Amino acid sequence: MDNKKKIMVYNGLFLIFCAGLFLFLWSAPPETTARLPNNENHQRFMTMDKKEAEKFCNECHDEDGVYPLPEDHPPKYRCLFCHKKQQQ
Repeated sequence: MDNKKKIMVYNGLFLIFCAGLFLFLWSAPPETTARLPNNENHQRFMTMDKKEAEKFCNECHDEDGVYPLPEDHPPKYRCLFCHKKQQQ
């Protein structure tokens, strides 16, 4: 196989890979995780950095808190990784 045909084969494989990756990402499900509410209880956290704000989540969202999390909830140390802040 000469060099020009090899390049064409590699380009074709690359395009097939890119098309497959595009279709895979295009069919991803929509984001369903609830966002951080923009209410008076959470207002003070809107201006904080994520890591700084996450230190306060356990005040209300623990087993004994006002709003306990479900038992099957993922790790609780990175709240704002999934629960993004709402736009102002």
